[in-house]
Amino acid sequence: MTTKLTFILAFLVSVGASGLASEPPKLPLLSPLFGDNMVLQREKPIRFWGWTRPGDSVRVELAGSSATAIAEATGRWQTEITPPAPGGPYTVQITCGTEAIVLHEVLIGDVWLCGGQSNMEMGMGRVRNAQAEIKQASHPEIRLFTVAKQVSYSPAATVEGSWKICSPQTVAEGGWNGFSAVAYYFGRKLQSEINVPVGLVVDAYGGTPAESWTTPETLRKLGEFGPELDEVERLRAKGGPQFGSFLMHWLAENDLGESNHWSAANFDAAAWRSVQIPGGFAEIGLAEVPGIGWFRKELILPDPLPAGEATLNLGMVDKMDTAYLNGQFVGASSWVENPRAYVIANHILRPGTNVLVVRVFKNRPAGGFLSAAAELNLTLGDQTKIPLAGEWKGVLSLDARPPHNLPLSYENYPTMPAVLNEGMLAPVIPFSITGVIWYQGEANAGRAYQYRTVLPAMIADWRRQFAQGDFPFYIVSLPAFMKHQNQPGDSGWAELREAQALTARSIPNGGLAVTVDTGDANDIHPQDKVEVGERLALCALARHYAKNIPFQGPTYASMENLPGALKLHFAHADGGLVVKGDKLEEFSVAGADHQWHWADAVVAGDSIVVSSPQVPEPRAARYAWQPNPKATLFNGAGLPAGPFRTDDWPGVTQKQNRN
Repeated sequence: MTTKLTFILAFLVSVGASGLASEPPKLPLLSPLFGDNMVLQREKPIRFWGWTRPGDSVRVELAGSSATAIAEATGRWQTEITPPAPGGPYTVQITCGTEAIVLHEVLIGDVWLCGGQSNMEMGMGRVRNAQAEIKQASHPEIRLFTVAKQVSYSPAATVEGSWKICSPQTVAEGGWNGFSAVAYYFGRKLQSEINVPVGLVVDAYGGTPAESWTTPETLRKLGEFGPELDEVERLRAKGGPQFGSFLMHWLAENDLGESNHWSAANFDAAAWRSVQIPGGFAEIGLAEVPGIGWFRKELILPDPLPAGEATLNLGMVDKMDTAYLNGQFVGASSWVENPRAYVIANHILRPGTNVLVVRVFKNRPAGGFLSAAAELNLTLGDQTKIPLAGEWKGVLSLDARPPHNLPLSYENYPTMPAVLNEGMLAPVIPFSITGVIWYQGEANAGRAYQYRTVLPAMIADWRRQFAQGDFPFYIVSLPAFMKHQNQPGDSGWAELREAQALTARSIPNGGLAVTVDTGDANDIHPQDKVEVGERLALCALARHYAKNIPFQGPTYASMENLPGALKLHFAHADGGLVVKGDKLEEFSVAGADHQWHWADAVVAGDSIVVSSPQVPEPRAARYAWQPNPKATLFNGAGLPAGPFRTDDWPGVTQKQNRN
C-alpha cells in the first residue's frame, strides 16, 4: 500500500485532538458558505441563511430583487430570492439593523457539490503533469469552495472556507494537495460546454465510508448500525473530544500513557524495560494478546543537521501507531498495509540528542512492528539513514485481552456513522445546487454487498435534506488498483463496482463514470484524474443538459445461450465495440459448478461471444471482475465498458456487514 495515505491519516489524528468542547462561538449574521466570488444557482430559488437575535429582521438584495426574513427563537433566519439571469458579476447585500454585509463578484450559474473520500480530495498538485496543468488553470467563470474538515456528533451550524476564482494560484493553494483535481476537470469540461458560470463545492474527507455521510435516522432504518450509533450517542452525551473514530475514543479512555504524558521529551522512563524493536511486546507482557505498548529511543543527530525534510520510517505496523519526536506529534496510522513515512517539520529535530516515542496498539498475536529491521530508520535531509532497529525502552499501558472490551472499529480517522453528515454536510444544507458528483467506495469495499443498500439510502437522504427534488447524482466507478489476479474468481473490489453500477441504474437521475481503464496497482490515489472528471461531465452533459453525445461505455444488457458459448448483448455501443490492445481480455465463464475459467471472446456486431474449452456448458460470464483487470473493451466513442457479471451467485462480501 502506498505511503501517500500517511499524510491523510496523520492529519486526521491531529485535527481530532483539537475537538475539545469549548464555549460555542457566536454564530455569524450570514453563513460562511456565502462570500465574495461565489456562484449562486440559476433557475432555482436561492436560499440565504444566517443568525442574529430572535425576532430581528434581515433583508437580502440581489440585482434589484429583495427578500426579508424574521429570525426564529433560535436566532436562525432563512429566506429565498429569485435569481437574475446567468452570468454577472452581481452584488449581494444583507442588512440587519445597523449591520450590513456586501458580497462582490457574485456569479449566477450552476453549482455542483463534489463529495467523497480522498480521491475526491486529491489536489491538482498531485496529478500527472501537475505543473503544466496548473499553469493552464485560468477559468474565471469557474469558482471553487472547499468545505473544511469537521467532525460532529450533532448537526453543525457553520463551515469554514472561502470562494476562489479559478486560477493557477487558487487551484495550487495547499501545495501538494491543492483544489480537488476531479472537481476541477469536471468543472472545466462542463463550463466549456454549457457556457455559464460553474461553482464547485468540495465536501470530502479521506478514508471515510458512506455511512459517515448519512443521517442517524436513515442508518437506523437500515438496521445495521445500531451498536455504532448507540456509541456515538453515548459519546455525544458524555461531551469532550469529537474524534469521529471509535479507536481514538477507546485510546483516550484506556491509555495510561496519554494521561501520564509518556510522549513528553523530558519524561523519566528509567523504569521502562529494555526491549528489541522490531518486537518488544513479549518483554512488556503483550506477546500474544491485544493491548497498548509505548516504546522510547534516544537518537543522536549530527551538528549541523543536514538541510531538507527528514522522514520517519517505521515500516508497516499492526494495528495503529502514534509517533512523537521531542514531545511533538509527527504522525499516526491505522492502515496496516501502509508503510509509515512521516515527514518531520524542520523545527522538530535538533542536533545532538532527540527523543523518539511510539505508541502501538496491537489487536492480534503477531501485531506490532511488521517490517524488516532495515526498513526502520530516520532519513535526514541529505538522505542519511539513522537506523531505528535495536534496543529501545518499552512499557505496558493496557492489557486488553478478554473480558476487556475492544473498540467497535480500528480506524484512527473519522469512520463513525453520521459524523460527517452532521459535521460537513448539514452546514451546507439548504444551499441551492444543480447536483452531486461522488467519488467514494474504497472505504466500503470490504462490505460491498452492504453498500448496495447504504449508498442508495445515503443518496435519498441527501436529496431529502436538500429538499430540491431528485437532483443529478453521478458516481465514479473505482479505477484499477492492487496486483493483477492471474486467475478469474471472486473479488470484493469488483463487488463494490457492481454496487456502484446498480445504484446508478436504480436511482432517479443517476449516472456512472467508469474508470477501470485508469488507476495504479500500487497507489490508491492514481494521478490520472482528467478522465475521471471529464467522464463525470459527460454524464452531466448527456443526462442533465440533454446534449446528444455518448456518455457511457458498452454496458451489458442481456445474455443469449449458444451451443457451448454465451452471447452477450450491449447497450451504449456508440460507434461499435472496439478492442484496445492486442486482444479482447478479462472475460471468464463458469458452468453449473461455479468454477471460473478464462474465456475466448469474439466481437459480433454489438455483441460478444464468449466460450472456453474447459466449460462445455457455460452458465454465466464475467468481465473485468477483479481489482486490476486488463480492461480492453471500449466503444467507438473511446469510453470503456464497465465490469459486470451475468450471475447473481453469492460473493465474498455478502455476509460482511461490519467494519
